[in-house]
Amino acid sequence: MSDSINLTIAEETLALLEWPRLCQHLSTFTQTPLGAIAARYLLPPDQWQESQALLAQTQAVELIENSPESNWHFKGIADITEPLARVERGGLTTGLELLAIASTLAGVRRLRRVIEERDDLEILQTLVAEVRTLPELEQAIHHCLGEDGKVAERASPKLGEIRQKLKAMREQIQQKLQKIIQRQGNALQEAVITQRGDRFVLPIKAGYKEQIPGIVHDSSASGNTLYVEPQAIVELGNKLRQTRRQEQTEEERILRQLSDQVLEVLPDLEHLLAIATRLDLATARVRYSFWLGAHPPQWLTPGDNKPITLRQLRHPLLHWQAEKEGGPAVVPITLTIDAQIRVIAITGPNTGGKTVTLKTLGLVALMAKVGLYIPAKEPVELPWFAQVLADIGDEQSLQQNLSTFSGHICRIIRILQALPHQSDDVDQAIESPAQVVSPSLVLLDEVGAGTDPTEGSALAIALLRHLADQPCLTVATTHYGELKALKYQDARFENASVEFDDQSLSPTYRLLWGIPGRSNALAIAQRLGLPITIVHQAKDRLGGFSEDINQVIAGLESQRREQEQKAANAQKLLQETEIFYEQVSQKAASLQARERELKSYQDQEVQQAIAAAKEEIAKVIRQLQRGKPSAQKAQRATEALGEIQAEQKAMVAIKPLGYQPMVGERIRIPSFGQTAEVTQVNGAAQTVNVTLGLMKMTVPMADIESLDGKKVEPPPKPEPTPKKVKAEPQATETKSPPVVVRTEKNTLDCRGDRLERAESRVEKALNQALDLGVLWIIHGKGTGKLRQGVQEYLSHHPLVKSYALAPQNEGGSGVTIAYLR
Repeated sequence: MSDSINLTIAEETLALLEWPRLCQHLSTFTQTPLGAIAARYLLPPDQWQESQALLAQTQAVELIENSPESNWHFKGIADITEPLARVERGGLTTGLELLAIASTLAGVRRLRRVIEERDDLEILQTLVAEVRTLPELEQAIHHCLGEDGKVAERASPKLGEIRQKLKAMREQIQQKLQKIIQRQGNALQEAVITQRGDRFVLPIKAGYKEQIPGIVHDSSASGNTLYVEPQAIVELGNKLRQTRRQEQTEEERILRQLSDQVLEVLPDLEHLLAIATRLDLATARVRYSFWLGAHPPQWLTPGDNKPITLRQLRHPLLHWQAEKEGGPAVVPITLTIDAQIRVIAITGPNTGGKTVTLKTLGLVALMAKVGLYIPAKEPVELPWFAQVLADIGDEQSLQQNLSTFSGHICRIIRILQALPHQSDDVDQAIESPAQVVSPSLVLLDEVGAGTDPTEGSALAIALLRHLADQPCLTVATTHYGELKALKYQDARFENASVEFDDQSLSPTYRLLWGIPGRSNALAIAQRLGLPITIVHQAKDRLGGFSEDINQVIAGLESQRREQEQKAANAQKLLQETEIFYEQVSQKAASLQARERELKSYQDQEVQQAIAAAKEEIAKVIRQLQRGKPSAQKAQRATEALGEIQAEQKAMVAIKPLGYQPMVGERIRIPSFGQTAEVTQVNGAAQTVNVTLGLMKMTVPMADIESLDGKKVEPPPKPEPTPKKVKAEPQATETKSPPVVVRTEKNTLDCRGDRLERAESRVEKALNQALDLGVLWIIHGKGTGKLRQGVQEYLSHHPLVKSYALAPQNEGGSGVTIAYLR
């Protein structure tokens, strides 16, 4: 077998499967000119290792594309193959071409930086490891050229001097022409200075030529206007032309110098361009795969003995037609092929989708080889096919004097010649798939058709048995009933059929596995109106055995549909069960978290009660220490201690709390008839901050309920206690009203102040916050002296109704809240 035979049948298969059309679709997702060209002429690789590398590159670029902070784009990367080829031949590059080279270097350097900044892109890091982005060449180009591609004066001192000289000459010529315009204005059609070629001229009326002698360079179409270079500036014009030639020579010298620098690094530039194209192709594969809703394939090795799994597989070209061109929706098919199966015979009516099934399988096998994802549900599992060989369509040729049958046979012969000749079984388990002859995929449409049915059927059976012995998977469509029986004679064969709706007389395009297709020709003919006598005669000639077979197959199809419906119902029930299990698990976790929160809250309340009791006892002791002790004072102190003990026992005896909202929980607000999400819980103020749509608001706990209807139980009201010893102000012990939102207007920060200054600032702040009803005083924790002094001052102030320490989440003992009268 020659290489030309392989190449010919491979190229022919690509055309039959419409691979060029898929490549055209892929090219629309590229971002560089070279990437688009490479995509349009993309060919599947011959080695499994190369396909594996292409798929790994696609998956690596997917990681970059999914990163929200990636700077992955191909802006500035141009097609510089033509200037590079010209430089290689000794030619000169233009300024714009050099700028394109510089922008390409910068673009690839940016891509390489993105790759090198991540640790999970080893395949891409290996790809760009040898790429040189040549910053010195890029810098030299930008130094010598302006943004318009023209050589800049800074490129060389000589060029700067020449351009200064040119500027002076132009100004001198302009001055002389302006003087002529002023003196001879009546001889001019317009008082303007213009150019013809590189010479400055004046538009002179044809009848006044003698008044302004000079060289005529052009005339108007009517002949009424002559464009004359006055004699007074001819010599200056000649010098200007000579100086321009000097400028051009110097510019060419600079461009030659830059071109030589490009030539020195030509291999590096060609390698850089090739890598940029491969990265663009990988990005296009990712974006095309995303658009298809595809998933990466998993390769099956010969030793796996796992089935080929392609569930809900969609034809990529039909998907494009449906989405881009308004075509009909694509009907997905499912292919599940056991490892021991070598030949699949697909039967069914014409236009039922048999050929589309062949093309879909062939296309996705090629897509996997080039690193594209497969438009099917996960998992996508299939082997790496060394070759995809197809005989699809009519091969009739008048030029080659071939009939339809002869054309098919000639193509099948080339397919058989292209298959590898080996005696070893491809299913032998070997550690690496590279060490075994990978299977080929053979697709045969209407095998054995185009000749006498008896001979065609015999030939098709012999051909398929031969292919079953080769290292390949063969999928063939046929109308021959004899091929349906091969499954029951050889375990390597399998049947499949395209479903047909008897009621609508139209195919459903669904693929049924394990069930052969039944003949529908007579039923279709009868429903379309063929005389019933003719149909009955046909049935009589066909014989009752064939009708019995069709009835058996119809029964199998009915059972298949019933089983599929039961499987769908079971799957739905399983999904509902999984959802219910997840909800129950979340509810259990929520209850456990709420229990931990309540325990923490109770512990916190106990600690606060203990601290308050210690403070009260300390006050009584300080009161006893003041002045001369007496029995009356001791009695009052004993009574006060008793009251404190009773009060703290009531505070510590916290009853188990009922429903309490949690941060992140969704609750219902009955007054609004809406649900909201809790963002903050303020236990002291008995309020919650919630997010309702785009609004954020504070709602009392009494106005909310859980999604299952539970209300928040209000905290128990403290029992009234007898009046305490009038030794210390009692404002600290009163129950504080609900805490309002803290703002800059009702907040005073006196941390670091001495007590005298703090009292002065508190006095001023109290007067300013009188209308607000509350003042937050931030004094810090420290030794507690500033807090005690501030609270002592508040206890005697006439504007202060009461005060209390702030909640723990608002500063705790470092903040005192004064409630104003």
